[in-house]
Amino acid sequence: MTFAFPTFTAGMVLSMSLIMAIGPQNAHVLRMGLQRQHLWLTVAVCALADIVLISLGVFGLAQLGGLSDKLLGALIGAGVLFLGVYGWQAFQRFLKPQTPVAPAHATGAAHPAPVTQRQAILSALAFSWLNPHAWLDTAVLIGTASLAYGPGSKAFGLGAATGSVVWILVLGAAAFWLGRRLNSLHIWRVLDGAVALMMWGTAAWLLMGLL
Repeated sequence: MTFAFPTFTAGMVLSMSLIMAIGPQNAHVLRMGLQRQHLWLTVAVCALADIVLISLGVFGLAQLGGLSDKLLGALIGAGVLFLGVYGWQAFQRFLKPQTPVAPAHATGAAHPAPVTQRQAILSALAFSWLNPHAWLDTAVLIGTASLAYGPGSKAFGLGAATGSVVWILVLGAAAFWLGRRLNSLHIWRVLDGAVALMMWGTAAWLLMGLL
């Protein structure tokens, strides 16, 4: 593999710029961290899922010219359904706020049900792979951009994968730190309301693209 630090850095910067926006995957990592449930397992699965997408883009989709129209349509359909359902769940939490940790004197607040390791893994994979933006940005865009570096495309891909892992680790650490300090029904209601609007907005934007 031809390695050049500027090429590696370019891949890292592009990757981080694409995933820093609070999308479904980032929102899920934040929520698991704030709830103190399987945070580092979620971080690890999300990081590995992004590495798979970036590798697929650099080594596969870029060489083939991207996703076929039928596959892209099916992916968008699955993504719209997934985002719609998750948005509805967040909206229900907005109507009935939940706090991740119950203070000893609290009696009236609702609290989230425990999440098993299997559920945490499947949820992290769903947020990583059922989001069409992840495929378009992480796989297709990064894969296509890597072609501009010729023999250095693998170094570009390595940089992109590193950027994704670094960002998810930073996000997980921030969620872990905040999870020890945030236990307000008002804060959780605002967070769930914002997540519901973001999920539904993304789903609507994807549907408009199919029309």
